Parts: sequence; C-alpha cells; structure tokens
Amino acid sequence: MLEKKGSIFTVREDLKVFDCTIRDGGLVNNYHFSDDFVKAQYEMCVAAGIDYMEIGKNVSPTVMSEDEYGCWNFCKEADLRRIVGDNDTNLKIAVMADVGRTIKEEIPPRSESVVDMIRVATYIHQLPEAIELIEDFHAKGYETTCNIMAISKSFDDELDQVLAQVEQSNVDVIYIADSFGSFYPEQINKLTEKYLSFADKSGKKVGIHAHNNLQLAYANTLEAMIYGTSYLDVTVSGLGRGAGNCPMELLVGFLKNPKYKLTPVLKFIEEYIIPLEKDLDWGYSVPYMITGKLNEHPRPAMKARDTGDTEYVKFYNKLTEEYS
Repeated sequence: MLEKKGSIFTVREDLKVFDCTIRDGGLVNNYHFSDDFVKAQYEMCVAAGIDYMEIGKNVSPTVMSEDEYGCWNFCKEADLRRIVGDNDTNLKIAVMADVGRTIKEEIPPRSESVVDMIRVATYIHQLPEAIELIEDFHAKGYETTCNIMAISKSFDDELDQVLAQVEQSNVDVIYIADSFGSFYPEQINKLTEKYLSFADKSGKKVGIHAHNNLQLAYANTLEAMIYGTSYLDVTVSGLGRGAGNCPMELLVGFLKNPKYKLTPVLKFIEEYIIPLEKDLDWGYSVPYMITGKLNEHPRPAMKARDTGDTEYVKFYNKLTEEYS
C-alpha cells in the first residue's frame, strides 16, 4: 500500500519545482515571447528559488518554420545565452525534445551548452524513438526525463510494458503527464504508485505534469507529491495550452522549504502576466472542462474559445455523440 512521504510541514530535499511557463505557455502564442519577458521570467525563477526552468523546445528549424514560430520553439544556443549568459546560478535550464521534431545530431554535447536537462515528450507508439533520443542525450551528458503523453487513453498492461522499457533506459525522471487534464486525485494516487514501482528499481525519480481542465491541476500535483513524486511542474498563473497548468504561485506558497520565495512570483505576475492576459487566452473554462471530463484532446475546446462559441449544451452534446 502506498504510504505518504512526509507531511504538509515536511521539507523534502528530493522535491524539485519545475517551471514550464515559457515552454507550455509557448503553445498559446507560438513561442513569440519577447526577450524582456523571458529574461524577467528567468530572473524571477532565480529569485524565487525554483529548481528548473524549461525555456522552450529544441525543435529543428528543418522541421518547423522559423517564420511561424518564435525562437523559443528552437532554443538555439545563441538565443539561450542571450538570456541566461553562462547561467552562474543554482537554477538549471531545461528544454523539451519532441519525437519526430528534434534531430539528435543537431544537439551539442552538454559541455558546449548552457542547457542542463532535455525532456523527451513521447506518445506510447513513439517509445522506441524516444528511448533512442534519451540515450543520445544521456551520452552527451544531459539530465533527461521521459514524459509519456496521453496515458489516460492507454490500458494498464500497455502502460506497464512502456514503463518497463523506460525503466531499463538511462533516463533520470519518468513523468506522469495528465495531457488531457482528465485525471482525478484517486487516479493520480494509483499512477504514482505504479510509476514509483518501476522507477524505484533503478533509482529514478518520478515527476508530475498536470493540466487544469477539471480545476484539479494543483490538487493532483499535491496528491502525487504527498505519495512520493519528486519533480513538480508548474507555470506562472497556470499559463499553458488550453486550460493551463498547476500555478506556480499556489505550489510555492504551499511548500515549506524556506528556499522557495513567493514575492518574486507575485511581482512577475503584476508586471508581466496581467498585461499578457489582455492578449492571450488560457485557463479554466467550460469547454476545457467538457473535454477533460470526456478524456479528450482539448482541440475542440480551443476552437470553441477562438470562435467565441458559448453554446455549451450543443458543444457537449456534439462531443458526446462523436466519442460515444
């Protein structure tokens, strides 16, 4: 039976707060963040004691157009260093690799990069390619994670087989990814137990990346943390695709480790997020709730938000007919 790891008054040294604001938030504006915004985000993370900052993706420009997407979709070394210099801080820099969009031959050795960690995002059917990327990045000296997406659509035995393969790799962290924001705390509890049963065999850690379609991203993050998950993904004000993510300010305000500071996060929200809210749409809404409830990708809800469709009964009925 899964036992609690510590209490709400415990300082756990294994916990890592992982900021995904630029990477997940970039899905809202095609990574067109200004240098000023990203620099302020970086400085806020340093001041707040955040452990990792995912500054974007390392998609190959040969796969996706640089005319359509901002530089944080590609994270070239010159762009990174323009923001963080040599990053002589305790904050670690991360980027995300997408299977099929990241070309491993374009990734330099860790000794030549300011990046500390590369997170590999994969669907179950792409796992062999994902492991190939993980092993390449590990050999080059990077910390690595495996973020297995859309697991709410998989069967238990299928997920067991996937985790068994990932556990045999050199990956450092295996992520529970609630891609559709459809999980409830009871399910997160069981998933945490399952992931830890594989990760503990080889000394790996487990992470949680929650979406907020059902207003449960924060609750699910705490549930996973209480039972042993170590890496906790957050974004400032929940900024992220669709319904967004677990808000950094909620988690930092909850954790008892004095190294985490809330004031820098609030200051960043005042100066940068409030103005951004006038131009970008993200966060909980009824259409996102409906896709989360139905365990479906948020694309229909994103379209409804973009077109201003507020006929929620019609929207719900249409989706239930399509997915029944």
